[in-house]
Amino acid sequence: MEKKEKVEFMLEQIRLGLAKKDYIRTQIISKKISPKFFNDEAHEALKLKYYQLMIELNLHDDQYLNVSKHYWEVFNTSSIQADEDKRLLALKHTVAYLLLATYDNEQHDLMCRRKLVKDMEKIPTYLDMLKAFTTPELLRWDEFCARYETILRTDTDAFNKERSPLKADKRWEDLHSRLVERNIRVIAGYYTKLRLKRMAELIDLDIEKTEKYLSDLVVNKTITAKIDRLEGIVHFTVTKTPTEILNDWSYNTKCLMNLINQSTHLINKERVLHAM
Repeated sequence: MEKKEKVEFMLEQIRLGLAKKDYIRTQIISKKISPKFFNDEAHEALKLKYYQLMIELNLHDDQYLNVSKHYWEVFNTSSIQADEDKRLLALKHTVAYLLLATYDNEQHDLMCRRKLVKDMEKIPTYLDMLKAFTTPELLRWDEFCARYETILRTDTDAFNKERSPLKADKRWEDLHSRLVERNIRVIAGYYTKLRLKRMAELIDLDIEKTEKYLSDLVVNKTITAKIDRLEGIVHFTVTKTPTEILNDWSYNTKCLMNLINQSTHLINKERVLHAM
């Protein structure tokens, strides 16, 4: 059996597995297909079929980052590139699922890269969303909804209730969670400590939900923070070891001495000039 026939056979197995909702076996079969096989443009139809099946598989487990990557591969397919409507639709889905993906270094890096894609200029609203999520400023959920909800629910399958009746609202809640988590990361970058009540006001949540989101980010090691429940204060500073404290003191002392030496040199230089 030729390699192409093997891939066709496995794709059919994946399709049947998804139809039967046998996701574990489908996942195992999908790993037997190497994406490198689709580098040949002669296999373009199989490539599109493969990634559509993988999108369906990963959506079942809410693997949003993988879904975004799959849409990116669809976007980069020759036949899709030749059709502007299909090309921009694939790019919109790439961005939508990237926004839904849980934050990590890879997700942030992909956001920064997607902003630079030339076709993003043709979908400025999605470009604005990427810029908003990558700019270290707080975002208000009500303002975000007013500006982007209609477009996201209309343009993409992710949030459209007709095309995704079972998960559209859940994904919208997930997007809200991503925005809240992003706001907490922004706050952690600007504050060393902050009252929990004030943080709740900044991210438009009650104290209980704020504490839950904060705790989840700490457990996932996305940020470093400690909550003083008695005082109601969140500390974002990292607890340093004695060695780290000593190294910081040594470095600061060295910087101070350099400034003193520079100042002394400049003062002596001015004295010499005035003496002349």
